[in-house]
Amino acid sequence: MSADNLTRIQRDDLRTIAAMIVPASDEYKVPGADDPAIQADMLATLGRDTKLVAAALDHLARLASQPLAELDVARRDAVAQEFREAGGVAAATLVRVVLQCYYRDDRVLRSLGIELRAPFPKGHVLPDGDWSLLDPVKARGGALRQIP
Repeated sequence: MSADNLTRIQRDDLRTIAAMIVPASDEYKVPGADDPAIQADMLATLGRDTKLVAAALDHLARLASQPLAELDVARRDAVAQEFREAGGVAAATLVRVVLQCYYRDDRVLRSLGIELRAPFPKGHVLPDGDWSLLDPVKARGGALRQIP
Protein backbone atom coordinates (compact mmCIF):
# COMPACT_ATOMS: atom_id res chain seq x y z
CA MET A 1 0.00 0.00 0.00
CA SER A 2 1.35 3.45 -0.86
CA ALA A 3 0.44 7.02 -0.04
CA ASP A 4 -1.37 7.07 -3.39
CA ASN A 5 -3.92 4.81 -1.71
CA LEU A 6 -4.92 7.52 0.76
CA THR A 7 -8.23 9.09 -0.18
CA ARG A 8 -8.68 12.84 -0.54
CA ILE A 9 -10.54 12.83 2.79
CA GLN A 10 -7.69 10.94 4.49
CA ARG A 11 -5.18 13.43 3.08
CA ASP A 12 -7.29 16.34 4.34
CA ASP A 13 -7.54 14.71 7.76
CA LEU A 14 -3.77 14.04 7.78
CA ARG A 15 -3.16 17.73 7.12
CA THR A 16 -5.64 18.68 9.86
CA ILE A 17 -4.24 16.35 12.53
CA ALA A 18 -0.67 17.29 11.58
CA ALA A 19 -1.49 20.96 12.25
CA MET A 20 -2.90 19.96 15.62
CA ILE A 21 0.23 17.97 16.50
CA VAL A 22 2.65 20.73 15.42
CA PRO A 23 1.03 24.11 14.78
CA ALA A 24 2.86 26.91 12.99
CA SER A 25 4.74 29.39 15.18
CA ASP A 26 5.18 33.05 14.27
CA GLU A 27 7.41 33.46 17.33
CA TYR A 28 9.93 30.89 16.05
CA LYS A 29 9.20 31.54 12.37
CA VAL A 30 8.46 27.91 11.57
CA PRO A 31 5.63 26.33 9.62
CA GLY A 32 3.18 23.89 11.07
CA ALA A 33 3.22 20.22 10.12
CA ASP A 34 0.35 21.03 7.74
CA ASP A 35 2.73 23.03 5.51
CA PRO A 36 2.48 21.86 1.87
CA ALA A 37 6.19 20.91 1.66
CA ILE A 38 6.04 18.91 4.89
CA GLN A 39 2.80 17.24 3.79
CA ALA A 40 4.37 16.33 0.45
CA ASP A 41 7.32 14.77 2.31
CA MET A 42 4.93 12.77 4.50
CA LEU A 43 3.02 11.42 1.55
CA ALA A 44 6.18 10.66 -0.41
CA THR A 45 7.83 8.76 2.45
CA LEU A 46 4.94 6.91 4.11
CA GLY A 47 6.05 3.59 2.65
CA ARG A 48 5.51 0.74 5.11
CA ASP A 49 3.61 3.05 7.48
CA THR A 50 0.82 3.76 4.97
CA LYS A 51 -1.48 1.02 6.24
CA LEU A 52 -1.24 2.07 9.91
CA VAL A 53 -1.53 5.78 9.06
CA ALA A 54 -4.63 5.06 6.97
CA ALA A 55 -6.05 3.02 9.88
CA ALA A 56 -5.37 5.91 12.27
CA LEU A 57 -7.05 8.39 9.92
CA ASP A 58 -10.05 6.08 9.54
CA HIS A 59 -10.25 5.76 13.33
CA LEU A 60 -10.25 9.55 13.65
CA ALA A 61 -13.03 9.83 11.07
CA ARG A 62 -15.11 7.20 12.93
CA LEU A 63 -14.67 9.05 16.23
CA ALA A 64 -15.67 12.30 14.54
CA SER A 65 -18.59 10.69 12.65
CA GLN A 66 -17.38 12.67 9.65
CA PRO A 67 -14.06 13.84 8.22
CA LEU A 68 -11.96 15.48 10.94
CA ALA A 69 -11.18 18.42 8.66
CA GLU A 70 -14.89 19.35 8.59
CA LEU A 71 -15.26 19.70 12.38
CA ASP A 72 -15.10 22.95 14.31
CA VAL A 73 -12.03 23.46 16.51
CA ALA A 74 -13.67 22.48 19.81
CA ARG A 75 -15.07 19.21 18.42
CA ARG A 76 -11.72 18.46 16.73
CA ASP A 77 -9.92 18.84 20.04
CA ALA A 78 -12.39 16.50 21.77
CA VAL A 79 -11.98 13.88 19.03
CA ALA A 80 -8.19 14.21 19.18
CA GLN A 81 -8.24 13.65 22.95
CA GLU A 82 -10.37 10.52 22.55
CA PHE A 83 -8.04 9.34 19.77
CA ARG A 84 -4.96 9.83 21.99
CA GLU A 85 -6.53 7.64 24.64
CA ALA A 86 -7.63 4.80 22.36
CA GLY A 87 -5.58 5.09 19.16
CA GLY A 88 -2.99 2.45 19.98
CA VAL A 89 -0.20 1.54 17.58
CA ALA A 90 -1.85 3.26 14.62
CA ALA A 91 -2.01 6.55 16.51
CA ALA A 92 1.61 6.24 17.61
CA THR A 93 2.63 5.57 14.01
CA LEU A 94 0.71 8.60 12.77
CA VAL A 95 2.36 10.87 15.35
CA ARG A 96 5.81 9.45 14.56
CA VAL A 97 5.34 10.04 10.82
CA VAL A 98 4.24 13.64 11.41
CA LEU A 99 7.15 14.37 13.75
CA GLN A 100 9.85 12.73 11.65
CA CYS A 101 8.82 14.68 8.56
CA TYR A 102 8.44 17.93 10.48
CA TYR A 103 11.85 17.71 12.12
CA ARG A 104 13.69 17.06 8.88
CA ASP A 105 12.35 20.21 7.22
CA ASP A 106 15.16 22.71 6.57
CA ARG A 107 13.19 25.63 8.03
CA VAL A 108 12.63 23.75 11.27
CA LEU A 109 16.26 22.62 11.51
CA ARG A 110 17.44 26.21 10.95
CA SER A 111 15.14 27.45 13.72
CA LEU A 112 16.73 24.89 16.07
CA GLY A 113 20.24 26.01 15.12
CA ILE A 114 21.07 22.66 13.50
CA GLU A 115 23.47 22.77 10.58
CA LEU A 116 21.81 21.75 7.31
CA ARG A 117 23.97 18.84 6.22
CA ALA A 118 24.03 15.11 6.08
CA PRO A 119 25.32 13.48 9.28
CA PHE A 120 28.02 11.66 7.33
CA PRO A 121 30.98 12.09 6.80
CA LYS A 122 31.40 14.80 9.46
CA GLY A 123 29.18 13.03 11.96
CA HIS A 124 27.57 14.51 15.03
CA VAL A 125 29.21 14.40 18.45
CA LEU A 126 27.27 12.37 20.99
CA PRO A 127 28.05 12.42 24.69
CA ASP A 128 29.53 9.27 26.16
CA GLY A 129 26.91 7.11 27.78
CA ASP A 130 26.96 4.52 30.51
CA TRP A 131 28.43 1.47 28.74
CA SER A 132 27.69 -0.70 31.78
CA LEU A 133 24.07 -0.74 30.63
CA LEU A 134 25.19 -3.31 28.05
CA ASP A 135 26.59 -5.70 30.71
CA PRO A 136 23.39 -7.83 30.86
CA VAL A 137 23.54 -8.28 27.09
CA LYS A 138 27.21 -9.23 27.21
CA ALA A 139 26.49 -11.66 30.06
CA ARG A 140 24.09 -13.61 27.86
CA GLY A 141 27.06 -14.69 25.78
CA GLY A 142 26.02 -16.39 22.55
CA ALA A 143 22.33 -15.45 22.74
CA LEU A 144 22.80 -13.16 19.75
CA ARG A 145 23.17 -14.65 16.29
CA GLN A 146 26.69 -14.83 14.99
CA ILE A 147 27.67 -13.12 11.76
CA PRO A 148 29.08 -15.67 9.32
